[in-house]
Amino acid sequence: MSTPTVREQFLVISALGPNPMELANVLSRAAFDNRCAVVTSRLSRHGETSALVLQVGGSWDALARLEAILPGLGKKHGLTLDVVRSADQEVRPQALPYVAYVSAAYRPDIINELCQFFLDHRVELEAMTCDTYLAPQTGSSMLNAQFTVILPAGTQISWLRDQFLDFADALNLDALIEPWRPQNPM
Repeated sequence: MSTPTVREQFLVISALGPNPMELANVLSRAAFDNRCAVVTSRLSRHGETSALVLQVGGSWDALARLEAILPGLGKKHGLTLDVVRSADQEVRPQALPYVAYVSAAYRPDIINELCQFFLDHRVELEAMTCDTYLAPQTGSSMLNAQFTVILPAGTQISWLRDQFLDFADALNLDALIEPWRPQNPM
C-alpha cells in the first residue's frame, strides 16, 4: 500500500462557539498558519451557538501540527472542537444529485420520516437544511427542509419521484424533488 499524496490527506474539524466570526477567523487562521488549506466549510447559527465544520487539507506533518494546537485554541476561545482524519470523497460518476424541498406545518416526526424514506430507497444524503419559523399570517409553527441527495446509478427517476410525492401527500407535506443545479452556473 502506497502513502497517500498530500492532496489526499484531510482533517474534518467541527466546532461550536458563541461568536460565528471569531469561530471562522480563529480556525481559518490556524489552518493557514500551519500550512493547511480550507477545502470546504459550512457555518450556521443555532440559537446562541454557531456551528462550523471545516475540511482542511495539507501534508501529514502540517495536519499533525494543526491537530496539536486545536485543544489549546478551543480552551483559549471557549470553543468546543472535535477533529477526525478523513479521506477525500470518492468519485461517484454514475450517481445523480437531486434536491428535495419540503414545507409543512411543523411536527417533530417529519425529519425522521423523510430520512427513513430516503434510507428505505437506498438514497444517500449529501446535505440537509431544516428551519422552523412562525407563519406571519397565522402564527403556526412551520418547517422548511431541503435535502440534497444522491440517487444510486440505475434508479428509475420517475418511479422514485412518484414514490416521494405519494409519501409527501400521505404526510400532508408540500414537497418537490428535482435535479440539483449549481447556484452559480458558468
